[in-house]
Amino acid sequence: MIKLIVGLGNPGAEYAATRHNAGFWFIDQLAHKAGATLRGERRFHGAYAKVRLHGEEIHLLQPQTFMNRSGLSVVAVAQFFKILPQSILVVHDELDLPPGVAKLKLGGGSGGHNGLKDISAHLSTQQYWRLRIGIGHPRDLIPEGARAGAKPDVVNFVLKPPRKEEQQLIDAATDKSLAVMPLIVSGEMERAMMQLHRA
Repeated sequence: MIKLIVGLGNPGAEYAATRHNAGFWFIDQLAHKAGATLRGERRFHGAYAKVRLHGEEIHLLQPQTFMNRSGLSVVAVAQFFKILPQSILVVHDELDLPPGVAKLKLGGGSGGHNGLKDISAHLSTQQYWRLRIGIGHPRDLIPEGARAGAKPDVVNFVLKPPRKEEQQLIDAATDKSLAVMPLIVSGEMERAMMQLHRA
């Protein structure tokens, strides 16, 4: 069963609306639904709240370490509350999924995502759950004829706000993901995946 839900992003007002903060947005929505407010916890290097979600006690976390040091915050909470990696769900932006799509999976590589890379290093395993919220890829914005030699600027892309139509799709994917949270927190991951991936 999931005990800790981590949303990835970068702290600070200048990053708040950027694509890389899709994980933060998700946690904000969860906390709002639970009637909770995340507060800065120095020992956890993050903004943290303990909530009751669909009848289960869940720890919510937004690391405040900047993306590439997210593992420091995750491992601090996991060790303090004795939470195993398989009971952790990390919510993050996903370049390889288009806006409007969200996918749930256990384990796997980092796909070049520095937040996941650091979490895997700190937990000494890749076997934790991920909720991947599609933000699209900058290569899709390069005109068809110019694609051959063009190199997409991924860093610039993830650190910019989505366009209005993309934001609407990302919000829709977040809503679809929130709809399967009762299944996720009760450990019914197969059902959650079927419902989410079908939506």
